[in-house]
Amino acid sequence: MAEPVLKLDGKISIITGGAGGIGEATARLFANHGAFVIIADIQDEQGRQVADSIGSQRCTYIHCDVADEQQVISAINFTVDTYGRLDIMFSNAGKVSSSDQTVLDLDLPQFDSLFAVNCRGTAVCVKHAARAMVEKSVRGCIICTASVAASRGGSMRTDYVMAKHAVVGLVRSASKQLGVHGIRVNCVSPSAVVTGLSKRTTEETKKTMKVYEALTSLKGIELTVRRVAEAVLFLASDDSSFITGHDLAVDGGLQKLPDVDDVIMYNR
Repeated sequence: MAEPVLKLDGKISIITGGAGGIGEATARLFANHGAFVIIADIQDEQGRQVADSIGSQRCTYIHCDVADEQQVISAINFTVDTYGRLDIMFSNAGKVSSSDQTVLDLDLPQFDSLFAVNCRGTAVCVKHAARAMVEKSVRGCIICTASVAASRGGSMRTDYVMAKHAVVGLVRSASKQLGVHGIRVNCVSPSAVVTGLSKRTTEETKKTMKVYEALTSLKGIELTVRRVAEAVLFLASDDSSFITGHDLAVDGGLQKLPDVDDVIMYNR
């Protein structure tokens, strides 16, 4: 029997928001493909449990709130000081609106709080990961979590849609600026996927997913965090070595967002 192909063998990676959902699934997949994973999150107990379950030979946990630039710097410095370099940054940490947030009724303190994580936090991760890669002459890879909502708009949660739209703009700009250093920058845009951020009941979740299923071209298969993680693995590996500035939609051919879109299920 042939040995399994390790697509990230020996790579050093950071995954923000890695304690659950898309981040956790990606951490496990990266580790299975030979990478060492630093999970950076604010959910300390959950993050340590995930790291312990993966194993200390492949994973460790560090507390990091991406809304605090100094904490991001510290996480990256810890990684470089401990492991010698940073090869992959998956900027995945995010939050959802705590209300519907339509334009006419924007709660700007809530808006600012969400942007501090989803937009500014992502920019901070990209900035300092890229600096670490340039300093060590690493031809690295940066991946961000965006959303199908970023390119389609939504009937509610305007702050979330705006922030994810900004992530796509950041990725396209950073890819142009960092290409000279051999650094690739891409993002993944999932459709509705059940994660720990969704506080819905099982019945509410099933109802929402049926709505999306009816609007999705690809039938007979459901989006899971594992399938999003597989897309991230592709963007992190040499399989995508000539791809940069790309927004990879993982949406099964979603034709449009529902009239009342459940973006709360998209992130992490």
